[in-house]
Amino acid sequence: PPAMSRRVVRQSKFRHVFGQPVKADQMYEDIRVSKVTCDSSFCAVNPKFVAIIVESGGGGAFIVLPLAKTGRVDKNHPLVTGHTAPVLDIDWCPHNDNVIASASEDTTVMVWQIPDYVPVRNITEPVVTLEGHSKRVSIISWHPTARNVLLSAGCDNLVILWNVGTGEMLLALDDMHTDLIYNVGWNRNGSLLVTTCKDKKVRVIDPRKQQIIAEKTKPHDGTRPIRAIFVADGKIFTTGFSKMSERQLGLWDLKNFEEPIALQEMDTSNGVLLPFYDADSSIVYLCGKGDSSIRYFEITDEAPYVHYLNTYSSKEPQRGMGFMPKRGLDVSKCEIARFFKLHERKCEPIVMTVPRKSDLFQDDLYPDTPGPEPALEADEWLSGKDAEPILISLRDGYVPIKNRELKVVKKNILDSKPPPGPRRSHSTCDSDSQPALEEVLEEIRALKEMVQAQEKRISDLENKLCQFTNGTD
Repeated sequence: PPAMSRRVVRQSKFRHVFGQPVKADQMYEDIRVSKVTCDSSFCAVNPKFVAIIVESGGGGAFIVLPLAKTGRVDKNHPLVTGHTAPVLDIDWCPHNDNVIASASEDTTVMVWQIPDYVPVRNITEPVVTLEGHSKRVSIISWHPTARNVLLSAGCDNLVILWNVGTGEMLLALDDMHTDLIYNVGWNRNGSLLVTTCKDKKVRVIDPRKQQIIAEKTKPHDGTRPIRAIFVADGKIFTTGFSKMSERQLGLWDLKNFEEPIALQEMDTSNGVLLPFYDADSSIVYLCGKGDSSIRYFEITDEAPYVHYLNTYSSKEPQRGMGFMPKRGLDVSKCEIARFFKLHERKCEPIVMTVPRKSDLFQDDLYPDTPGPEPALEADEWLSGKDAEPILISLRDGYVPIKNRELKVVKKNILDSKPPPGPRRSHSTCDSDSQPALEEVLEEIRALKEMVQAQEKRISDLENKLCQFTNGTD
């Protein structure tokens, strides 16, 4: 009967994802967001902090704010300033909420330890500086499951993998890209990379074998930049432009990289679409730089495979966007995503929820999700091991772990060389100076701790003072 041909509405718990901005007092105001022209997201967030690349005279800087410190940002709020040229990308370590990496036009990557308290002065000393690029570094990304493995990609068309714990370069992928690299993404267990490049190719790379295992030329016909990310079961999702300069999205299967599983046209805006993917709900959110909207789609195994869900629209265009990891969301409010939208002078959180009538934990919205424990050490990963992320339940919400310190142990080249000939006989005198050295180091450590404690005390008092003065306005 003809009634049967009526289109059945697709069943999905995400058909009604509802986006809304937070109240005005929950924004971060008076931040001078960087004006560098770069397609990075300019903002990185985790369950403790929001970090934003800012304008800074002379060098390059970003600001780190505790999530709870909403409202107007004090103009003297300390910055992270160590780069000698603008910062182009920042990324929080997925396994330590107090560690963030920054990539800069000064050709270096720096890794920083951010204390839980607000420091009094600018943070100027990185834990480690990684030097290996010859041109500006515009992309950084931590390995999802291996401790201390960090990727950087520069305008020298070079991708470098680092062990941050030793400050060493692990791998350099140098003959793979013939032009500017637009973006780099890991798959879920960090065994493969996907990259897009100005030479119009999408490449899937096995970094440890230093091999391109699949590539696709011109997934989108237009000339403007392409982005690519891994989505569930190893498929690849791309955004780009058609010949007619319409924005497109594509979904690809590596087994048959020739034909897209899905290819959809969207509109004729010229901003590059930054895709943010949530593996738990299989939703991809597209945020165009300079757009004032966020479009989102659910990716499934049924045609048309990429299903349009909705668009969050606002009045003002976004300069950049941060995306909270799942463990930083409020499960009691059925929040499934939170964006941190950058304007010229402020950062506005936008909350995506699936409205539910019940107050109980909605386990269908929150499958176990990657937690902060790495599944592998750097050298295990390098030697060929793979491991899926270690998952945690969000049933009782996630409580961030107290400040954990990143220790960098530089391998001493002197350790591996035998000392020259006759010098051997003097080695007895070293043993006497050992205790003295230990004592000096111990004293330095104690003094450092004292200074840190005093800085924390001063900052607590300043915060109290702020509360009093705010109260009397």
